[in-house]
Amino acid sequence: MLNKISLNRYILLLAILNFIHGIRGMAQSTTTGKYGVPTVDKMAMYQQTIYKDSAKQMVELKKIIPAIVYDLRYGTNNNFMHRLMYAPPANATFLRLPAAQALAKVQKELNTKGYGLKIFDAYRPYSVTVSFWELVHDERYVANPAKGSGHNRGLAVDLTLIDLKTKREQDMGTGFDNFTDSAHHSFVQFSSTVLQHRRLLKTTMEKYGFTALETEWWHFFWANDRGYEVLDIPFSQLAAKR
Repeated sequence: MLNKISLNRYILLLAILNFIHGIRGMAQSTTTGKYGVPTVDKMAMYQQTIYKDSAKQMVELKKIIPAIVYDLRYGTNNNFMHRLMYAPPANATFLRLPAAQALAKVQKELNTKGYGLKIFDAYRPYSVTVSFWELVHDERYVANPAKGSGHNRGLAVDLTLIDLKTKREQDMGTGFDNFTDSAHHSFVQFSSTVLQHRRLLKTTMEKYGFTALETEWWHFFWANDRGYEVLDIPFSQLAAKR
């Protein structure tokens, strides 16, 4: 009996030591930069978060939505900054698992109506948000890195409607990253066709759990209901794990 009790105590001690070691490892793997936001910037730490909560997995969107179309603007010079904002590969983008699964449902429903989705941006490494801020420094246009953004957490997506057959973008009244009142959902001085397109995108995204950003018709986000961390994992590393 004494040996059994001693063995149980030994197992318990090992479990406690492993837990403490894990917590220390997590702390060491989290980086806090000059804006005071803890970020996960190492794959080992990212893998730990997935181990604890599989919903935190980052999913490459074409893995579950093969027909989705990409136009990843910040991986090109065709954006409001007129410069490459994140490194290749610009042929892959990611969302957390629940958001990606919901987006697949959006695509499926739109397909029944002759439409599909084109993605401008989804996951955005935190270091890119810092670069945006230090170039623009205006919260009307870019996220403040002192808060981190939905894109940094793998919860936000920028997108538009396309015709399913031709793959052509549908008229939404303005282009992507238009920083005027006409990009707001409340702006209604457009043709009935434009308003119909905006309404279809918004209502379908909201039906499957996304929330619209009032000032940008293209931007939708998933609730941070699981404490999703701010990530600064390069695309190349996430792509290697998909």
